[in-house]
Amino acid sequence: MSENPLIDGELVLRSIEKEDLSELYELIYSEVEPEWKQWDAPYYALEHESYEDFEHSLLKRLDATQGTSEPSSIRIIELNGRIVGTISYYWEHRPSMWLEMGIVLYRSAQWGHGIGTRVLQMWSSHLFEQMPLARVGLTTWSGNERMMRSASKAGLQVEGRMRRCRIVNGKHYDSIRMGMLREEWEQMRASDAGRNVNN
Repeated sequence: MSENPLIDGELVLRSIEKEDLSELYELIYSEVEPEWKQWDAPYYALEHESYEDFEHSLLKRLDATQGTSEPSSIRIIELNGRIVGTISYYWEHRPSMWLEMGIVLYRSAQWGHGIGTRVLQMWSSHLFEQMPLARVGLTTWSGNERMMRSASKAGLQVEGRMRRCRIVNGKHYDSIRMGMLREEWEQMRASDAGRNVNN
C-alpha cells in the first residue's frame, strides 16, 4: 500500500511502485562501474543481479513493513517528477530502536545542489514523527565529504570516527558515524518554526 508522499516544493519522497522498478534497475546497474558507487560505500563491491532477482528482493523489502506500525523502509527521491535516487533506513539494533539512514543520488547532475540535505531533513523528520526513536544515524566514510556536509547541514553531528579502517583505491580513510537525537531535532524544528513566524 502506498504511503503519503513527503513533499518539499519540487522534491518528493514517495513510495516505490512496481512500474518504477525497471527505471531504478537501470539507474543502479546500467554501468559496470557507476559513478554513484565511487561515493556510496565503494569499499563494498556492487553485486550485479538479474532484473528478476532485483525485483524479487525489492518487493520483499517493501512487503516487510506491510501490516506493521513501521513506515516503509525505502522511498524514491523524485525531483521535478524525475527519479533521481532513493532514501532508506535499516535497523542496526531493533530492540533498542537503533536505526540508520541511507541515501543515494544516482544522477551526478543533482550532486552539490543541496538536494541531499533537504532529503535527509525530510526523512529524519518523518522517522522521528512515525517512530519512538531517540536517535537517527548515518554512516559514511571520510572520503565522501559531500555526504558529511549534507548530513551536518541536516542537523547530524559526527559521533564517532574509526580511523583508517576503509581502503578506497589503495588509500586509507576513516569510517564516520553521524547522528541526531530527538531533542536536537525538536530544537531545530522549533527554531525553524520561529523563523517562519518572523518572516
